[in-house]
Amino acid sequence: MADTKTYQMTREGFEELEAELDNLKLVKRAEVVERIKVARSYGDLSENSEYEAAKDEQAFVEGRIATVETMIRNAEIVDNAGVKSNEVALGKTVTFVEVGEDEKETYKIVGSAEADPFNGKISNESPIAAALIGRKTGDTVMIPLPVGEMEVKIVKVSSK
Repeated sequence: MADTKTYQMTREGFEELEAELDNLKLVKRAEVVERIKVARSYGDLSENSEYEAAKDEQAFVEGRIATVETMIRNAEIVDNAGVKSNEVALGKTVTFVEVGEDEKETYKIVGSAEADPFNGKISNESPIAAALIGRKTGDTVMIPLPVGEMEVKIVKVSSK
């Protein structure tokens, strides 16, 4: 039997997934069922684009429910109690600067299930996070890129 994938995540990420699951089951599912009911009332289903769109949305919602349930069931909530305050770890926010540059970059390191790069949350499995985890404020780190490497200096690590 294959090993089940675990989803490392912060407590905050776990709670967000639970809230998403509740919303999908209690709100979205009911909305889609209502849309299907209304679309059915339009008559011939073979040429009913509203019905087809509602059925597609229903499939998406049900698929997302299954995915989120799996992530919750296999969640591994990471506790940073034993991690030093200046050490990069899952759930911590790290600020670094590329050596030779002035612009700082700040990211919160989260599990892959809660990653959202556009909102400053990167997966612990990403090349940047993987290179930074375990390092401390003041460390210089080489981060592998598709073309070469980038050298960065860790400026700040926080638990926020």
